[in-house]
Amino acid sequence: MFAITEVGSRQYKVAEGEILLIPRIEKKKEVTLDKVLLITDSKDVIIGNPYIKGAKIVCEVLADAKGPKTIAFKFRRRKNSQRTIGHRDMLTKVKVKEIIKGE
Repeated sequence: MFAITEVGSRQYKVAEGEILLIPRIEKKKEVTLDKVLLITDSKDVIIGNPYIKGAKIVCEVLADAKGPKTIAFKFRRRKNSQRTIGHRDMLTKVKVKEIIKGE
């Protein structure tokens, strides 16, 4: 069984027992993701419009982490002008405990 959920502005395909890196959330022991777009097992497929009512994904928070460094480099030729700026996203590492179907 797996599900597709929306966290922030991104969509993730999740299965029970899987570990995800999602955008930073406040410190808790458990997190419930309720924006579930699709749930499927080997027989049934449930598609939301846009979300499935009553469906939830229960996750256990493992740790906070930093994402990979992204570098933006701007260069203007013959102007003696260049600029480097870096950015790292703050992430939360979660483990999917269970997927609750809903309607």
